[in-house]
Amino acid sequence: MLIGQGSPGQCLTDEAVHEILDEALAALPLTGKRLLVLLPDATRTAPIPLLFRLLHRLLAGRVARLDYLIALGTHPPMETAAIERLVGKDAPGRDGGRTSIFNHAWDDPGALATLSVIGEDEMARLTGGLLAVATEVRINRRIFDYDQLLICGPVFPHEVVGFSGGAKYLFPGIAGREIIDTTHWLGALSTSMSTIGVKDTIVRRVIHRAAEFVPVPVLCAALVLRGVDLHGLYVGPHAQAWSAAADLSNELNIVHTARRYKRVLSLPSTKYADLWTAAKAMYKTEPVVEDGGEVVIYAPHLAEVSFTHGTLIDRVGYHVRDYFLAQWERFRTIPLSILAHSTHVKGAGSYDAEQGERPRIQVTLATGIPEERCRRIHLGFADPRHVDPAAWEGREEEGILVVRNAGEVLYRLRGA
Repeated sequence: MLIGQGSPGQCLTDEAVHEILDEALAALPLTGKRLLVLLPDATRTAPIPLLFRLLHRLLAGRVARLDYLIALGTHPPMETAAIERLVGKDAPGRDGGRTSIFNHAWDDPGALATLSVIGEDEMARLTGGLLAVATEVRINRRIFDYDQLLICGPVFPHEVVGFSGGAKYLFPGIAGREIIDTTHWLGALSTSMSTIGVKDTIVRRVIHRAAEFVPVPVLCAALVLRGVDLHGLYVGPHAQAWSAAADLSNELNIVHTARRYKRVLSLPSTKYADLWTAAKAMYKTEPVVEDGGEVVIYAPHLAEVSFTHGTLIDRVGYHVRDYFLAQWERFRTIPLSILAHSTHVKGAGSYDAEQGERPRIQVTLATGIPEERCRRIHLGFADPRHVDPAAWEGREEEGILVVRNAGEVLYRLRGA
């Protein structure tokens, strides 16, 4: 049963959130059971401190155990101070070890367990023949210590899966490398431009198929926000809750423009600490950039390409999808999620041996990443000291757009 409410024009009060959670959780046989809650890390906007407090109030005296697992995917583990900021410094239940918060460890074989394998034939069917590769479905083995899983996370347009949230907190959120690689490469093959902000995607189908192997019951609390304002909360089976949230996100998190722009100055939120996460400032604006145009990612606070994958990205660089497909033997040993990230940041384009690589647009970094490194990884460089966002403002008639706090709102041409 799906319980919840949402509105593009009205925010949910804390009392409404409490009532929705209370009704949904009361229907579950949780007395004396162990509950594991999956949370996003700090790269997603969500009222996690509120949810943490309410779950403690509703469940602390009822369940045998109430713990949390941060669905990092391949993001770096969160340190204690960062976790305190995520859930609230005075979050209830953390004293005396009554509630534990764990980081997912995607690269630790001992932390993972194999659920099943999606075979070649089934993968081909799920992807319309785009990718027929057998994929091992591994997940954080900690889930087997609990009687119930609860996904708590927001839904936004997403470059790999269409809309984030729901079962994405399982795969890739608490998954192993194999399905992380497969799903991200599928998104790259489909291209971000044709995936982002689309509800029914081949990657979502693969994720939902993988979720069918999870033996622990899964409930989902899917949130929808505009900025920091909570407009929707849907609690129920993960596919239903996510679907309702994606419909509302489609209304709240997509801006339709009347034209495309020659240049976009995209200022990612400071919650993104490396380009791996801050590149959403490019994904979310790419659809409204003219052919031959430019996205400038202005983020002086960024000094790293990727805390987790920087060495591999330095080796590969950023390229369009066809660059890799045409030279597959050269790149076949590189993890697919690295190649996928590369193509998403570079954007659409083409490649052939005679004319070389022809990206549709230019991507330029005005960050703390040095010029030499930008050139080496095949991205443009602009000195952030010489970029004044105020000087770009109010010039839409000239084909210039400024997007502040970029990363969660998708810009799309009206009618496209």
